[in-house]
This record gives sequence, structure tokens and C-alpha cells, in this order.
Amino acid sequence: MPQDVGLIAPLLEMMHSLPQGDPARQAEIFQSAKDAADLTPTTSNRLKFALALATPGHSGSDPVAAQRQLSELLARPETLLPVERLLALVELKEVEQRLILQAENRRMRDDAPRDDSRDKLQALNRRLTAESDENVKLRKALDEARAKLEAITHIERSINDRGTAGSRTP
Repeated sequence: MPQDVGLIAPLLEMMHSLPQGDPARQAEIFQSAKDAADLTPTTSNRLKFALALATPGHSGSDPVAAQRQLSELLARPETLLPVERLLALVELKEVEQRLILQAENRRMRDDAPRDDSRDKLQALNRRLTAESDENVKLRKALDEARAKLEAITHIERSINDRGTAGSRTP
């Protein structure tokens, strides 16, 4: 499992960097993920592109396409590593929630009187913000778990190294 966590670190870094950069950097990161998925459609490249589509805060974000691609990847779970599967599931749930909230916002905006809909829209926006904050906390917890796994791996290696060094005594 510690090796698996190392494999998703670049994915998490991309998801962190994508909305943070200036528009040119965002476009570069997004296009790189898209090109990799188009030119070499490995499961890893397709997952990276699906996560780029799922990441909000940049012009290439497309939750509908992300939902479709993540669902396709998860339809064949044996092609994903356990940690990739977990990340894909978390992102799929986040995208689905975002789509539900967007649809509810549209419906409320179209159906409700203007004054009432503004209050409901603000409540939904607060809910969306709370969900986003929760996702940030979950990502932080995932990063912390990854760091702990790496520390455990380092400790195990140290113990193993000491064990093999001790068995070499003359």
C-alpha cells in the first residue's frame, strides 16, 4: 500500500496545482493530462484526465465528462490499484454532489420567486462551500495518511536493514 500511495501523489499534486495557477498554467496542466489520455490511453492516464476534468476552478473543468469517465474507470475496478480506486470513488462522489447542487440551483432559480430563490441559492452556496471545505479536510487527511504510511515504510526498512546487518556478524 505505501507504494500505491506514491503512485497517486502526482495525481493529488495535479489536482492541487490545477486551480491554483494562472490561466496559462492551468491550460498547460489540463492539456498535458488530456494529451496523455488521448495519445496513450492507459488506466493511469485516463484517471489523471478524469481527475483534471473533475477538479473545479479552471476553464477545463467539466463535471459531467468527469462523472462519465470516472464511472467508466470504476466499472472495471480490477484495472485500478486500491488507492487509485479510492481516489476515483471519492472524486466521483464529489462530482455527483456538485452536479446535484448545480441542478438544484438551476431548478430553484427557474421555479422560485426571485426573493425566495435568492435565499435558497445562498443556502445552497453555503452548503456547497461546506461540502468543499469537507473535501479539503478529506484531502488533507489523505495526505496525512500517505505521510504516515511513508513513515511506517521507512521504519520497516530500517528494522529490516538492522536485521540483515545483525545477521552478518562473524
